[in-house]
Amino acid sequence: MKKIFNYAMYVSLLTIALSFTACQDEFEEINTGEEPQAITASSSTADLIQRTSSNDGSGDNIVDGTSCFEINFPYAVEVNGIQLTIDSEEDIEQIEDIFDSIDDDENLLDIIFPITVTSGDFTEITINGLEDLRDLAADCKEGGDDDDIECIDFVYPMTMFTFNVNLEQTNTVEVSSDRELRLFFKDLDDDSLVSFDFPVTLKLHDETTIVVESNQELAIAIENAKDDCDEDDDDDYNDDDFNEDEFKEELVECVWFVTDFIRNDVDQTPQYVNYILNFKEDGTVVTGFRGATTVEGTWSSTVGEDGAKLTIDFESNTDFNLEWTVYDLGDDQIKLYNDAGNRIIMKQFCEEDLLEITVEDLRETLRDCSWVIKRVKNNGDHINRLLGGEFEFQAEGVITLTNNVTVTEGTWEITTNAEGRFVVAITMGDEGAVSFEWLLTDLKDRIIKFNVEETFYELVIVKKCLVDDDVEEDITFIKNIFDNAAWEVAYFAENNDVSTALYADVKLYMENDGTLEVRDLNGDVFSTGNWFVYRNAFTGKLEMIISFETGSNYLPLANDYQILEIEETRIELKHENETGFYDQLVLERE
Repeated sequence: MKKIFNYAMYVSLLTIALSFTACQDEFEEINTGEEPQAITASSSTADLIQRTSSNDGSGDNIVDGTSCFEINFPYAVEVNGIQLTIDSEEDIEQIEDIFDSIDDDENLLDIIFPITVTSGDFTEITINGLEDLRDLAADCKEGGDDDDIECIDFVYPMTMFTFNVNLEQTNTVEVSSDRELRLFFKDLDDDSLVSFDFPVTLKLHDETTIVVESNQELAIAIENAKDDCDEDDDDDYNDDDFNEDEFKEELVECVWFVTDFIRNDVDQTPQYVNYILNFKEDGTVVTGFRGATTVEGTWSSTVGEDGAKLTIDFESNTDFNLEWTVYDLGDDQIKLYNDAGNRIIMKQFCEEDLLEITVEDLRETLRDCSWVIKRVKNNGDHINRLLGGEFEFQAEGVITLTNNVTVTEGTWEITTNAEGRFVVAITMGDEGAVSFEWLLTDLKDRIIKFNVEETFYELVIVKKCLVDDDVEEDITFIKNIFDNAAWEVAYFAENNDVSTALYADVKLYMENDGTLEVRDLNGDVFSTGNWFVYRNAFTGKLEMIISFETGSNYLPLANDYQILEIEETRIELKHENETGFYDQLVLERE
């Protein structure tokens, strides 16, 4: 139970203290003006100070489901079958990335015990199992009702004084963090007298600062600010908390482009890719392809205890007509679902994102460098033998496709369809898997997406330049560690089916020029391939494409992977399949 300081008792105590006449030379007497300069460690002001300096445990709610404590780094978790080592707050984001990559909102997370947690007063506790963790979390108050104050913070370092009952200074302590300040109070008795070396600076949640000159001003500042922000302490993992006004403002800010669409368990993405939904403030919504005939309908939204809901209604296009639950909102993306068989994923684009390009602009973009195949799908089937192949869009309509040792030549041409959208027509007599009129559906700086209209055919290519002056540090690091060193397959699982043992007798030798060889323990070459690393312009994640020659026994390892972890001697990769399962590959260097 909290001890609330009684001000009348304090005045009485102060009066008695001032009546003492004894004086000790080793104590420095402080200002004894009208306002008391010292407070007891059990006073209401001291309580506010301790709550402001409490350890905020909400950063890992996705893991432990509570804001009252946080798990100490490092620790390990298994997320939807993928084991991760969590060494920092940035690593926690990987968990939400994995959760968000599966759209049915059914996710599994297991903590690998034992773990150590730090509570609000910075006490460390060892937890040996899930039941112990649940027992500890049962006493926590969630939803912003916990004791810690996060909307205002102390600016360090600060100096604290302690006093005897005569209000004579007995000690000076400098504190440099919330931890040091909270532990300072923890070591005091309830009737201990303390104060700050004023002025003290505090930072508000909007990054502005205020300066206080006394204990009274300090208490008023904390009281005024403590409820001024959303502490985001809900024990939901997604932490996408917003009110209805914020939700509406996000919807109407810019137009939304459909990137994935499933209706009644039928994938209608090819029909609706790049379809626009433009939500208006008056409750109307306009849909259709950009520059084509549009259809008008209505929309409404609610935000309640069961989350945000978006209701869409069109007379002539009923595919969108549902009350959709908002599964995820952020980073210019919104995910909607209704029961198990209905999903929409949309990306938001504002005017500055909708770059106007001409046929000549697109032609120069394609001819600027070579383009590596990230994904090819024919009627929904992945054509993995073409993974990592390189297109070169040459002058005079000539195009080549180099796939390891094979070079195929064909023609290419840029046209527009009836709606004025760009189409890149590729014809290769010897390679029918890419010989289509590819509709341009998305273009970023280094990645382009195509599909064939109203079909389940898809092509995604990534830019690769021989001379690239702006290659980032992470990519340079990866290129440097792949320098003809021997890498073993430490772990491989395809659709969660572990088959590491199949690759126990071979090593991957990966050159920093993007080539690789599979050699046995005697050094004989069994197969060749290529690798390519880049940052996905849509997700912001580092990704890696690994490919092998046609007919290779090592084609199961070929994929477009997301890089989960990279060190000088270890790289961890994962690829999500349409089934919701994952391929995982861990390479370790000798």
